[in-house]
Amino acid sequence: MSKTVKHKTADTPPSRRMPNRDVRPFFEKLAETIKEPVTELNYASNFELLVAVILSAQATDVSVNIATQKLYPVANTPEAILALGEDGLKSYIKNIGLYNAKAKNVIKTCRDLIEKFDSTVPNNRKDLESLAGVGRKTANVVLNTAFGQPTMAVDTHIFRVGNRTGLATGKTVLIVENKLVERIPEDYIVDAHHYLILHGRYTCQARTPKCGACPVYDECMFKDKTKFLEL
Repeated sequence: MSKTVKHKTADTPPSRRMPNRDVRPFFEKLAETIKEPVTELNYASNFELLVAVILSAQATDVSVNIATQKLYPVANTPEAILALGEDGLKSYIKNIGLYNAKAKNVIKTCRDLIEKFDSTVPNNRKDLESLAGVGRKTANVVLNTAFGQPTMAVDTHIFRVGNRTGLATGKTVLIVENKLVERIPEDYIVDAHHYLILHGRYTCQARTPKCGACPVYDECMFKDKTKFLEL
């Protein structure tokens, strides 16, 4: 395989739109392949999930899990983490990128949860996005994973998969999000976030997509997919 192909693939332009008839088979095949469409972040409560997702911005799930497996046994409530203080929290999350800013945001979030929400993670977008470090993507993850709402959090993987496959093309995250919510069959929408992110993380990778092992090869509109059949 040529280096030129590998270099260009990460910045692949949007593919042609996937035909409507192929959208349901696309998700049926992903569902057959990905038996557990769940987040790879470790958590045991809605609050632990919220903190983990805040910490995961521009960081890997692996690095977050390493930090939280030490943090949560010591502090896994808004009150307990607030008691640690910013410096105390930093000592647990310093292996994560941008840990200084994230520690500040998590402490602010804990304070707001206690003072405004009775230490309970809100189940609506407006209140979630009022918390420090919680933007639209983080709110979507929490609403979907914790509360089973039909939201679509578009990260780097999902943005790539949407554009490359032709499932949902767009130049911005919000455009791709809206197109995904519009096109995904209702019975797959709750799990679609995890189907797409796991597919993007392990199969439809940025520079070397494993097209030869792709369960949705036939439905995918990526024009260069035949060049990656051996992967």
